[in-house]
Amino acid sequence: METQQIWDSFNEELYFFILKKVKDKDVTNDIFQDTFLKIHNNLSNLKEEEKARAWVFQIARNEIFNYFNNASIYADKLDANIETPSQKYEHICCFDKFIDDLPEIYKQVIELIYIEGKKQKDVARQLKISLENVKTRIKRAKDILKKQFNECCKYEIDKNGNLIGESNCSKCNTE
Repeated sequence: METQQIWDSFNEELYFFILKKVKDKDVTNDIFQDTFLKIHNNLSNLKEEEKARAWVFQIARNEIFNYFNNASIYADKLDANIETPSQKYEHICCFDKFIDDLPEIYKQVIELIYIEGKKQKDVARQLKISLENVKTRIKRAKDILKKQFNECCKYEIDKNGNLIGESNCSKCNTE
């Protein structure tokens, strides 16, 4: 078996496999390229052609693992001043109050995902609800929070739906 045959047989499936795992096109392209370089350099190690698919995907999994492992090592070396999800919002006017005032079904999802940093699918499993339900609750909670920030603190919302500007809140300015 030659590299071209492996490319013809697996390139699209392999690319989307990597993309699904890393969720970043630039990183996917790098891992994809590294994977095919390793395939090409180690093709002589493939003894049975019928096992080519498993062999190719194992190389890709190893490259994905190496990427995340290297990213983790790099992150450990960074300055400890990196914001955690909850620290990211601490400076925003009335944030804790608005979160606490959310209806419980929305508050729970927001805290698990944005404060504790859990993945949506893990939250769905934990709460025994569908992933779609989690996404709906997030959207509704964000709508409520945006409205509260806009009414109370006079923040503005940019074209991407993010809060911008400085607080103009009478509650916070008197505290």
